[in-house]
Amino acid sequence: MIRRAVLLVVDGLGVGALPDADMYGDLGSNTLGNLARAAGGLDIPQLGALGLTHCTVVVNSPLVPARELAGAWGIMAPLSPGKETMIGHWELAGVVIDRPLDTFPHGFPAWLVREVEGILGRPVLGNVPASGTEIIARLGEEHLRSGRPILYTSADSVLQVAAHEEVVPPDQLYDWCARIRELLDSSPLRVGRVIARPFTGQHGSFRRTPGRHDWALPPPGPTVLDALAAAGCAVIGIGKVPDIYAGRGITTRVPAGGNPQILAALEGSFSQLERGLIVANLVDFDMLYGHRNDVRGYAAALATLDAWLGGFLPRLGDGDMMVITADHGCDPTTPSTDHSRELVPVLVAGPGWKERGCLGVRHTLADVAATLASRFGLSWSPPAGARPF
Repeated sequence: MIRRAVLLVVDGLGVGALPDADMYGDLGSNTLGNLARAAGGLDIPQLGALGLTHCTVVVNSPLVPARELAGAWGIMAPLSPGKETMIGHWELAGVVIDRPLDTFPHGFPAWLVREVEGILGRPVLGNVPASGTEIIARLGEEHLRSGRPILYTSADSVLQVAAHEEVVPPDQLYDWCARIRELLDSSPLRVGRVIARPFTGQHGSFRRTPGRHDWALPPPGPTVLDALAAAGCAVIGIGKVPDIYAGRGITTRVPAGGNPQILAALEGSFSQLERGLIVANLVDFDMLYGHRNDVRGYAAALATLDAWLGGFLPRLGDGDMMVITADHGCDPTTPSTDHSRELVPVLVAGPGWKERGCLGVRHTLADVAATLASRFGLSWSPPAGARPF
């Protein structure tokens, strides 16, 4: 039994293409393996000792497994279709879905654009899949001139609205997006997130502000977070985690942006936690490096995480457990800048886990939820097929 647990999601750290990866255009993706090869090796002694270097096959690369393991390790295959951040996090928390969320590779349907424009009270620009920085650079000047908000999506199930803060005050943008969320919830579409993207600056130097806010589709079933909260345990969501679960099962929100702030918030929350779970998502791996095909940045961020673990892992005492995993892949070495359909690693640290060795191939990410429920002694039933480590 445990009293404190940490679930640390390294956003986008896949370890090899799933058998159905070709259906998603991701054949050959291997975020960790391809990264190690392209970077000429990775400086990750702590993660290596936890077993990460055992989790993938690397061709022609000096990714050497640690001689002595300090934790248990395995790999997990998602049961849910898709490669969404939300889908991965839902499954980690014990909710498996049977069909992917809706995506819009050709833009949103005309009827939805009309409804959105009715909420905004003005026509939109864009309505195309694009990266946020690219579409703001391309349409920002016209937006300043016309006052028309920028509507766009991505390969994920998202509807995003971008607006300059001098044209649309952030509070107005947030109100619009909250109403769009209500519109989508009453429609036949299943859209994962509505995202407000305020930005500032002038043509040639537009920049997105930290004022991003998400309105997420709630998990379509009870999660282990709900069960923990109902049992009187603290459930601390750091960074974007509360938004991913639409606030469900979260007892404490800790705002943080970027890996350094998130790790600092995790460390501070852990020192004050008496009984419960901390869930944190290291967004920079996905947002700054995976999506931008930045091999050097990704490798450096892994080394930084590894150094942080060197200071944090010794703080795990009796009754503590740390699970390090991912929600999908985001291979920075492929032509695609999208998420990749991959296996993910699972590393478990804390007293007693060193002797467990290999956890094998797990057939659902929900094994994490099953393990948390078992270790906290919860009367919560994981989905069919999920089993504790």
